[in-house]
Amino acid sequence: MILARVDGVVVTTVCHPSMVGCRSIICQPLDEQGREEGAPILAIDPLSAGQHQRVLISTDGSNTRNHVQDQKSPLRNMILAIVDEPEKETA
Repeated sequence: MILARVDGVVVTTVCHPSMVGCRSIICQPLDEQGREEGAPILAIDPLSAGQHQRVLISTDGSNTRNHVQDQKSPLRNMILAIVDEPEKETA
């Protein structure tokens, strides 16, 4: 699993049939301290995570292919959870 930050939504006019109806997002992997680590990755988002939210991403391609019900899908990454952020107190 990868901790990442949602950086944007991908919009396509043509895609693999298994991606039709799936929300695809660009995520920036983060290290334990919340610093950017590595290149951004594409993941499908069944949870509708918001911009800049932290998420947990599964890199288990078979789980993702089972979710889209297509064993020949090129998809690999899928958001499994949205990480709760502590509320900031306002003075």
